[in-house]
Amino acid sequence: MTTGLLEDKLASRALRMGLRAGVMALGVLALAACSHGPLHIKHHRARPGRLALPPTNVTTIGVNSYLWRASLDVLSFMPLIQSDSNGGVIVTDWYSNPSNPGERMKITVTILDKDLRSDALRVAASRQVNQGGTWVDAPVKAATVQQLEDVILTKARDLRRGTIQQ
Repeated sequence: MTTGLLEDKLASRALRMGLRAGVMALGVLALAACSHGPLHIKHHRARPGRLALPPTNVTTIGVNSYLWRASLDVLSFMPLIQSDSNGGVIVTDWYSNPSNPGERMKITVTILDKDLRSDALRVAASRQVNQGGTWVDAPVKAATVQQLEDVILTKARDLRRGTIQQ
């Protein structure tokens, strides 16, 4: 997969998720404005007609489950060689886009915390190009890694919002 195609795919996915997140945020704000007094998320209990957001530190596994599920979902098109939910590490195998077999990528995602925070996620990418039958390391644009992190974080936030209790 060329770096440009991967960036386009990630940018398109990030835009769609960003729009969804914006619509959801407006809905949450509208519902919060209708309540009598401030919306206390941490100690708020679900009652009919009131909004209750789930906690950001859901940890039925060793790491934040929203970040874990989002990472697996975003990387679902790549073959996995390691996934350790207790340690928070996902490593993909080399992936080549069928339309560009002369280039391949490998992604490593590390979840560092039990809270849903942007600094709890680290993404590393490796890229190789085929030169004369030999795979040679090639640079990965920093924007590609940043876009992948953004897509995973947006997906994790969407998963959290999707578990709103009524």
